[in-house]
Amino acid sequence: MATAAATGQKGILGYIERTGNKLPDPVFIFFYLIFALIAVSILASLVGYSALHPTMVDASGQPEVISALSLLSAENIQKLWVDMPKTFTHFHPLGYVLVVMLGAGIAERTGLFATAMRAGVRNAPKFLLTPMVALVAMVGNLAADAAYVVLIPLAGVLFAAAGRHPIAGIAAAFAGVSGGFSANLLPGQLDALLFGITEQAAEAIVPAWDANIAGNWYFIMGMTFIFLPVIWFVTDRIIEPRMGKYVPAGSSGAMVEDEDKPLEPEQRKGLWYALFATIGVCVLWVFFTLGPGTPLIDEAAKPEARLSPFYKSLVAGFFILFLASGWAYGAAAGTVKNHRDIVAMMTGAMQDLGYYLVLAFAAAHFVAMFAWSNLGLIFAVQGAGAIEASGMPMPITLAMLVLLTGVVNLFVGSASAKWALLAPVLVPMLMLLNVSPEMTTAAYRVGDSATNIITPLMVYFPLILTFCHRWKPDFGLGSLTATMIPYSMFLLISGLVMVILWVMLGLPLGPGSEIGYQLPAQ
Repeated sequence: MATAAATGQKGILGYIERTGNKLPDPVFIFFYLIFALIAVSILASLVGYSALHPTMVDASGQPEVISALSLLSAENIQKLWVDMPKTFTHFHPLGYVLVVMLGAGIAERTGLFATAMRAGVRNAPKFLLTPMVALVAMVGNLAADAAYVVLIPLAGVLFAAAGRHPIAGIAAAFAGVSGGFSANLLPGQLDALLFGITEQAAEAIVPAWDANIAGNWYFIMGMTFIFLPVIWFVTDRIIEPRMGKYVPAGSSGAMVEDEDKPLEPEQRKGLWYALFATIGVCVLWVFFTLGPGTPLIDEAAKPEARLSPFYKSLVAGFFILFLASGWAYGAAAGTVKNHRDIVAMMTGAMQDLGYYLVLAFAAAHFVAMFAWSNLGLIFAVQGAGAIEASGMPMPITLAMLVLLTGVVNLFVGSASAKWALLAPVLVPMLMLLNVSPEMTTAAYRVGDSATNIITPLMVYFPLILTFCHRWKPDFGLGSLTATMIPYSMFLLISGLVMVILWVMLGLPLGPGSEIGYQLPAQ
């Protein structure tokens, strides 16, 4: 990727690009933060930095004092070296992500995701082309990288075939896939990843708190229906009119033929088989929930907690769903010949997670050491006290969280890396203010999505630029950034309004997930 000087970027965009290019890899950011954390913990321990625990009391009935602990104490050094395997393997997001990706890797490698996205947008009426592209782009996040690689260039082809500017199609798809990164109709891989980190952060206050992968289901559905008209409006009323009439110059006929060719009969048959498999898995889960013995309902629990086994089973549910639908599609389409192909696809999915495993190792130790030092809990208690003393309404506090995330996102692109940095303080702090971990996660997701599409540090930014070059060879980094800024601004504003109204109306965030949270009595 070109440097800021080479692309001629000046002002804030140039500053962001230059600064971002100097940042180390996120893995080493965590290692540097660990060294900084050690130094801070030593200083905080020496000065007696402390706070009163919000829920625990000592033997005399007084609030327990939380004192900062040095990470170079004998106890913490022992934890670091002795518990290193446990610290890594017990990192909550790790198991969630690995399980879901085993199934999603099959659905991606058999071609199910790519074919489903093509089928979803190819036959859309011209006047509905933009919203169909945006909707499929947001739902396509279930397919992770496939949405970037398949749908975005296909959107350019479809817009060109409809006599519209292809870069407007690319922009609309990019806005949906990346600007609407958290918006979706179903929970998926991202929910498993984020709620794993949320769970670990929440346990600093309530050790028994369990994540619900569907905890933001209603909220992300709301994001989908809010962002859809926003992307439609920005594309048709702002971006495409500014581009003018498209005159073909550097497009490739071979590329059009390859990306916009009709679905083969085997692919159509595969989609039907995948649909039947999906229905079958859903029926199976209903049977497990309501059938004899109700294995996914805890009949002995309080009414509000009886569905907890069902929510916890959704990670496995999505694994089975992606596995069954991907296998069914592959068997019909000819991309799966036997069970060995399935094993090879699962192996490939795990290979793709190699970088994530390295990142997770560093993030796991940062999060764990933050907890060992007690600094996260102390910051949370004092931060909650400061917010409470300020009298700032909770909707405004959450809106500030959205903006903070959006700014951090300009420099740290990884959703998991950002949340691993922010969650250990934000989740406990807002729990002390009676805000549920699910609501904090939802607010984070809004800020994390909106600014993805305007930072050159986003890993797919150069790829999107390459897609644009197919249609307009002189389309540069500044052109792409300027094209996406209106999307980013409108998505951020609409997301802020959505968070504020959601809190004011007290709407549920997902099945069994509310905005408010009451700390359990000790």
